[in-house]
Amino acid sequence: MAPQKRYPKSSRRKDALRLVAREHASVLLRKPAVYFDDTLNVTWGNQDSYEVIKQLGKGKYGEVYEGINLRLAARDKDRVCVIKVMRPVKEHRLRREVKILQHVSGGPNIVRLLEVVRDPETKTPSFVFDFVDAMPFKELQAAVTDLDVRYYIFQLLIALDYCHSRGIMHRDVKPGNVLIDHSKRELTLIDWGLADFYHPGKEYPVRVATRFYKGPELLVDIKDYTYSLDVWGVGCMLAALVFKKPVFFRGEDEFDQLVKVVRVLGSDGLYAYCEKYGVDLDPRLAQLCGYRPRVAWRKFVTPDNSHLASPEAFDLLDRLLAYDHHERLTCHEAIQHPYFDPVREGLPGFKPLPEPMAQLLASLEARRQQQQREQQAGPGGSGGASDGGQGGGEQAGGSGAGGGGAGGEEPGAGASGSGRASSRRGSKAAAAVAAAPAAQEAMALA
Repeated sequence: MAPQKRYPKSSRRKDALRLVAREHASVLLRKPAVYFDDTLNVTWGNQDSYEVIKQLGKGKYGEVYEGINLRLAARDKDRVCVIKVMRPVKEHRLRREVKILQHVSGGPNIVRLLEVVRDPETKTPSFVFDFVDAMPFKELQAAVTDLDVRYYIFQLLIALDYCHSRGIMHRDVKPGNVLIDHSKRELTLIDWGLADFYHPGKEYPVRVATRFYKGPELLVDIKDYTYSLDVWGVGCMLAALVFKKPVFFRGEDEFDQLVKVVRVLGSDGLYAYCEKYGVDLDPRLAQLCGYRPRVAWRKFVTPDNSHLASPEAFDLLDRLLAYDHHERLTCHEAIQHPYFDPVREGLPGFKPLPEPMAQLLASLEARRQQQQREQQAGPGGSGGASDGGQGGGEQAGGSGAGGGGAGGEEPGAGASGSGRASSRRGSKAAAAVAAAPAAQEAMALA
């Protein structure tokens, strides 16, 4: 018999501080309920149009196969596809995944949903996606250069910022769900089975994400987490790539996972995080964590990975792998970090961004600035959380969609228009600090 899994049982005080996402918090508050509710009539395609070739993998919720679209000619490059055959799942979860895929499909660096089909006899549903010829993560680690790492993490952040801007958390960012075709320099974010819509203030299950990539908020039972859970996953992937480790935080179970994090980030930050958010840590966890000093990133540098390590990488890791989910950089802020200067500027020997991607970045920034202007033009010049604002101190409250609306800003925590790191070549340290002004603002609220 397999050993029973252990899960920490921390608790949260009733007067605990509860903050909403600093960006994209109000997306769903401005959408009709049909955008995020379970009232979806799925249009089923014809299962006989596809033929399974071989199994590619399997997970908790389904099995994945390489297949072919029989409606296309043999020489058509789009004939090969991926078919995800779902295991029995509650109807509302199926509708949610389909709806989320419809919202993000075709977005930058996001897998494209081609069709949803169902076996007419067993009623087993299957999703059909574009085929991606990906390189295994271990092989990728051996092949990438410093500029490659910067490029792929940048592309992952682009994908996540896109889905966050549509009010969606992925909740399972990990190498297995980030497919990279190194020969084409293309990245594709897949597997939206654990994704959910973000409603400010709503409490969500903490048994999401894969153990090695679970943010501290999940491990200490903070249920009103935000998009920043995905940012932690990006930080874990960046650390693994920079230091050439298969997994950076490798815990044996949910308890040990937090211990592994504490051994790197130190215990002081964890205890301050729990105190700020009113978390009474599971006594077993507190005993296991004990006191640990923070370990400097340079301690992980070896002759084998020194070409990937840089002060900019260390600074970005600090800001992605922050205990406090509210203080982590948002994806949009992270995209502006100096670590990605070579990606944006196209240094010699490194291919500049494709024109469509450059246009996308420009349109995202234009939309964000327009949203900030609209927010400032509101009653009194300020409002609750906005799609593009930097409302570092907004608290959950009210009766918004799905279990909580975005309330007003806390005193002294107004929206900041300087929340993006400068990409100028001057003082990069100062620029990086400018990327996350809400870190200081949030501490003032504790």
